[in-house]
Amino acid sequence: MTLEDLAAIVAARAQADPDSSWTAKLLAKGPEKCAEKFGEEAVEAIIEAIRDDKPRLTSEAADVLFHLLVMLQSRNVPLSDVMDELARRQGTSGLAEKASRSQ
Repeated sequence: MTLEDLAAIVAARAQADPDSSWTAKLLAKGPEKCAEKFGEEAVEAIIEAIRDDKPRLTSEAADVLFHLLVMLQSRNVPLSDVMDELARRQGTSGLAEKASRSQ
C-alpha cells in the first residue's frame, strides 16, 4: 500500500455514513477533533519509540500516517500538495530550509 492508496481510501470513506465508517465519523466531528486524534496518535508513537518497542512503534506509526491523512482530508489539503512541498524542499539542506522559515 502507498500513501496515495491510503489517501484515496480516506477520501472515499469521507463520503460514507458516519454510523458505518470510523473515518466518516471522525471527519463528521470536525477538523479540530481530527487534529486532536492525530496528536494523540503521534504521542503514542513517540512513547513507543522511547520504549524501543519496534512492533508497537510500527503499529502506532501506521495510526499516525492514517490520522495525518484524515486531518488533511478534514481541511481539504490533498496529499499531492504535501508531496509537492517535499519535492520543493528536495536538494535543500534541512538546516537551510528551517532557517528560511524563521525569517
